[in-house]
Amino acid sequence: MLAAMWCNGAVFGIQNSCGVLFVAMLRLFGGSDNKEMTFKTAWVSSLSMGMVFFCSPIVSIFTDLFGCRKVAVIGAAIGLAGLLASSFVSTIEPLYFTYGILFACGCSFAYQPSLVILGHYFKKRLGLVNGIVTAGSSLFTVSLPFLLRVLLDSVDLFNTLRVLCVLMFILFLAGFTYKPLASNTKDKEGGKKGKFRLPPGKKICNFSVFKVLSYRIWAFGIPAALFGYFVPYVHLMNHVKDRFGDSVPEEVLLLCLGITSGVGRLIFGRVADYIPGAKKIYLQVASFFFIGLMSMMIPLCHVFGALIAVCLFMGLFDGCFICIMAPIAFELVGAQDVSQAIGFLLGLMSVPMTVGPPIAGLLRDKLGTYDVAFYLAGVPPLIGGAILCCIPWVHERQKLKERAKPVDGETTEKMLENESTVVSNTTEKPSGELESGI
Repeated sequence: MLAAMWCNGAVFGIQNSCGVLFVAMLRLFGGSDNKEMTFKTAWVSSLSMGMVFFCSPIVSIFTDLFGCRKVAVIGAAIGLAGLLASSFVSTIEPLYFTYGILFACGCSFAYQPSLVILGHYFKKRLGLVNGIVTAGSSLFTVSLPFLLRVLLDSVDLFNTLRVLCVLMFILFLAGFTYKPLASNTKDKEGGKKGKFRLPPGKKICNFSVFKVLSYRIWAFGIPAALFGYFVPYVHLMNHVKDRFGDSVPEEVLLLCLGITSGVGRLIFGRVADYIPGAKKIYLQVASFFFIGLMSMMIPLCHVFGALIAVCLFMGLFDGCFICIMAPIAFELVGAQDVSQAIGFLLGLMSVPMTVGPPIAGLLRDKLGTYDVAFYLAGVPPLIGGAILCCIPWVHERQKLKERAKPVDGETTEKMLENESTVVSNTTEKPSGELESGI
């Protein structure tokens, strides 16, 4: 559990703190005239976060084939190599590969096994364990920006990246703790023989989840809402510098986002337990509405205190959006298909999360301000939230159709009527007949 918590914190702590690194990269590679560099530099962080999610469907397949330990260890090693290579570049372009692709792919391969392994060890209190593990990202998001600021002020960007390699090395060691548990004798025998058999293609890539209409709406509605989701994480630090200069501690904003995101995961995760079925989706609708509204309010904040309040609310509903993804997937597709259903969703999420921040950087380069970028970033969450509103209704209609499907010439309703008739006839029989029948 602690190893998985470290993984969650190290991966998303670095990703969520990308705004601090973004400013440092902009200064280092942009020089004094960085009007055309915002767009190019934004691609580094944007590619990195996008690739973490883009690789998720592939990682789920590799985890099923080779196990959690091998995938996590190799992933952490790749991430370590990518981060170390990023500290030796001399221009911005190599960072697209070393940091944006290599490091991010390693993080993705290390991250997903940390969630899968929890189900092997914890059954009764799996929800509590998941809450503790996902709180790791909030813990690192709160503390890492201040550490990065101290490192960037005392040493340069490249040495800061080398210090971050320590986190990835610990993550590499943590992967060895994912000891697989043999569930039955066949698994043990298969492990002794060392034979590897490739499962059928349908089990490797389970595209049958897309036959569920409510899941299709959910899988395409959430990416539609995320075109502006990652924009504040990348550009908020630079926006604060543009508007307030160096007179305010901009890292406090990431502190607020991290704290309230952790609180939101605990609160709304518990609230979701009391909401039946697919109606949990309304919590995500509310979270997208407030995230979009808060993004639009960022340019209206001319006082730093108001910006802090906006970040507090944004982090709270960000935690709501994240913590109920798995329960909603379980309701829509069932327990057997939930793993790959989440994997496909994360893969689709990678496209808007990658494209959004560079577009915001391009608008800033052309207009000289982030105001329009933040206004536009708030529109997709509102549209995506509106799309998701119809899912509970669609899901209920699907359930009614499944109940009414003919089974051996009879509908389910008729079968239930027949069963009730049999039960009533049985209860009317004399006790002597029942005894003789037994």
